[in-house]
Amino acid sequence: MVKVVRFHEFGGPKVLKVEDIDIPSPKNNEVLIKNNCIGLNYIDTYHRSGLYPLELPSMLGLEAAGVIEQVGSEIKDFKVGDRVAHCSMPIGSYSEKQIYPENKLVKIPDEIPDEVAACIMLKGNTAEYLLHRTYAVKKGDRILYHAAAGGLGQILCQWANALGCEVIGTVSTKEKEKIAKENGCHHVINYKEKNFAEEIKKKFGENSIDVVYDGVGASTFEGSVEVLKVRGMMVSFGNASGPVKSIDVKKHIAVKGLFFTRPSVMHYTMKREELLDASHRVFEAVKSKKIKINISKKYKLDEAQKVHEELESRILTGPAIIIP
Repeated sequence: MVKVVRFHEFGGPKVLKVEDIDIPSPKNNEVLIKNNCIGLNYIDTYHRSGLYPLELPSMLGLEAAGVIEQVGSEIKDFKVGDRVAHCSMPIGSYSEKQIYPENKLVKIPDEIPDEVAACIMLKGNTAEYLLHRTYAVKKGDRILYHAAAGGLGQILCQWANALGCEVIGTVSTKEKEKIAKENGCHHVINYKEKNFAEEIKKKFGENSIDVVYDGVGASTFEGSVEVLKVRGMMVSFGNASGPVKSIDVKKHIAVKGLFFTRPSVMHYTMKREELLDASHRVFEAVKSKKIKINISKKYKLDEAQKVHEELESRILTGPAIIIP
């Protein structure tokens, strides 16, 4: 029997239960992984709440790092004992062990500990496609990133800084201002105290931002569009404050000829070559110190309800993991 986190109905953190289940043997193209570290991401709360519906009952979690304990008969690129990580469907990383398809796995370099690998697969690969492919930043670009003190924000802002961007971050508390400054932001705006759009216009002028990376959603959308330059890009990749309910093409896009996109890591790692290239770029950025990972908190598997309460309260100040 293996301990896993499951839920039988959508709702708040209390729907999460730790249960014992039997795990089958892996099929021909699958492996059995013992999860050593489990990555936590805000999207986990969307799956639990039903914002991104799943078939119930469902397990939870997209990201983990561990070691292969058993391989299917047709596995070619992996063997028992390999350290591996992943960051996509099938869902189920909140577990002691899980079955996973070979084509969505990557090997973890020797230089990178499991705890770090579990923090950078989803967040790191997200930062990779946002900075290198959705909008390929270049030296001198002025970028705006919302929720800069969060786990993804810390990774992306460090990386953008290393690439030569001028990085503006928004945060919600004094403590998070300090964290954002320590993790790549040249300018930090506390949007609880000041209107971030007005502050940007005062400091940099009208239409001064090349690209906005917005994982917050409803509460930041209007201001983000307001500060973008002509032909700037609005990258909406999350909705922590609620989804953007509507986009008026004439009002929001046409006035400045803006580009608007709603990407996800799935769109950028659909091909195995894309997943391998993106993960290699992330691992190299960590090894070269362009990205430094400071784990803010570690939980136990049976603390899943607490994990989600703290994810949604926005009190975490960086990447966090579960140690099963």
